Amino acid sequence: MTTLLIIIVIALLGITFWQLSKIVKLSKPSDSNDTEIADNKDNKNQAQLMLAFTVFLYGLMFYSFWEYGKLLLPDSASEHGHTFDQLMLISMGLLIFVQMITQFLLHWFAYKYHGKKGRKALFYADNDKLEFIWTIIPVIALAGLIIYGLFSWNDIMNLEETDDTLVVEIYAYQFDWRARYAGDDKTLGKANVRFIEGVNQLGLDESDPYTEDDVIVNELHLPKGRPVIFKFRSQDVLHSAYFPHFRAQMNVVPGMITQFGFTPTLTTEEMRQTDYMVDKVQTINEIREENSIELEAQGDMALEEYEFDYFLLCNKICGASHYNMQMKIVVEEEEDFDAWMSEQQTFQELTAKK
Repeated sequence: MTTLLIIIVIALLGITFWQLSKIVKLSKPSDSNDTEIADNKDNKNQAQLMLAFTVFLYGLMFYSFWEYGKLLLPDSASEHGHTFDQLMLISMGLLIFVQMITQFLLHWFAYKYHGKKGRKALFYADNDKLEFIWTIIPVIALAGLIIYGLFSWNDIMNLEETDDTLVVEIYAYQFDWRARYAGDDKTLGKANVRFIEGVNQLGLDESDPYTEDDVIVNELHLPKGRPVIFKFRSQDVLHSAYFPHFRAQMNVVPGMITQFGFTPTLTTEEMRQTDYMVDKVQTINEIREENSIELEAQGDMALEEYEFDYFLLCNKICGASHYNMQMKIVVEEEEDFDAWMSEQQTFQELTAKK
């Protein structure tokens, strides 16, 4: 019933505005020009508005860079991230440069050559020189970007696995992550979703001896300066493992294993001490303090103080609780990582308790 009433009200408002428009039209002076054919005055007004919009557009663009540039990610915390950022900066710089020129010319020509009585547009049947220029320039620019991007992609994806490389499996399911490390044998055991039962949440093959010393955790620890190769599995739907501060992302596809790797360069503590992060944390905590005053006045608990941490996020809308799918990442020195690993429970110890 409520829906029907809303529809009726909207229909009545539409009829009202339609009738008002007719009244406004009838109330115009008899000498007013209500023809639908544009005259010189109309064309001049539109040309001036086009020029004004150009000023507004560029003003808005520069304001956005000034006001929201601080919301960009900080410097990358991985070796390849600097190459990624450089490629992104070159691409954005080229796009902004071309956009500023073409957008200005579009609006300027609309202003300068606006319709005027007696003015006739010049007609070009074709112009091979112009066609060549505006075809070859984008081809050269795009070819350069693609080749540069291809080399960057190969450097990121073709990470050589050595004795020093840390291999970690990232397991995704609605709506959480798990990480699995190889034990002393440095080999991940076999796994399949058909083996999921009880405490065996990742479906490890208990008949495979390589699974015995595997370590399963819900907090990802990485050693600084050591290459890491990630192997991804999904239990249910398509997920996307997103490491924003390491400039890395990979789809996690059911039924197959995807992978990429990177080398962390900044520990969690070092990232916390950067000027960018100190300012960001201070700003967030000031906002939280202000909000806490109102919460405490209402009898609720104050917000906790924010502290930066790396996180692994899901960048695919994988279901109702997609927003909550995240895992904390701790980047630390090698000795701290080894100490943490020594405290973890192996898969054999875990299954022995069931």
